[in-house]
Amino acid sequence: MIARQPINLLLVDDHALFREGLARVLESDRQFVISGKASSASEALAWVQEHPQEANVVILDVDLGHERAIDFVEKCRPLGFTGRILLVTAGVSDREAVLYVQAGVAGILHKQHPPEEIFAAIRKVAGGEVHLEPGYLKALFNTVDSTQGTTRPHLTERDTKVMRLLLKGLANKEIGAELNISESATKASLRTLFDKLGVRTRSQLVRVALEQYRDYL
Repeated sequence: MIARQPINLLLVDDHALFREGLARVLESDRQFVISGKASSASEALAWVQEHPQEANVVILDVDLGHERAIDFVEKCRPLGFTGRILLVTAGVSDREAVLYVQAGVAGILHKQHPPEEIFAAIRKVAGGEVHLEPGYLKALFNTVDSTQGTTRPHLTERDTKVMRLLLKGLANKEIGAELNISESATKASLRTLFDKLGVRTRSQLVRVALEQYRDYL
């Protein structure tokens, strides 16, 4: 059996009890390595400045007391952070969800989920996928202003189907199963979408889809 690649995590939550409890839960799975912990955005940024490429995924709470989680999201990249950000929160408003997606977070997950679902979301995000709570999708469609223009690239029927399934949070294999195509064909379709829309990541693709192709979806 091939060993799974370790996933290094930075936990950012101002509630020590939840932060330490989550760390213990995550450490029960040998794939997860707790590389760092922080109680605020500023503390997390200081950690990233010292260890810019150590964490594969940052588990970030939205409510950090008098500090804002968005400050970390917006400032971590210039410090050299190349990993992914998963919001694990009690909940965010529709407007906040849009803001965080536009800022480049890879996922939004509610805290009340059982450990198995949290594990799955982290693996998904670490593997380059996007994880959004299903309840936010309709809200995102309703709150994002369409910026349609006459010069936007045309999407084929296949492009549209792939984009819809991507927005549901499906992985490549699951998208392929829904469309009755191979996983390699799914990857090729995603690469086509990336090239057409001028994006490099799934998070960017989700943002462009919500902003510019709402009428297709």
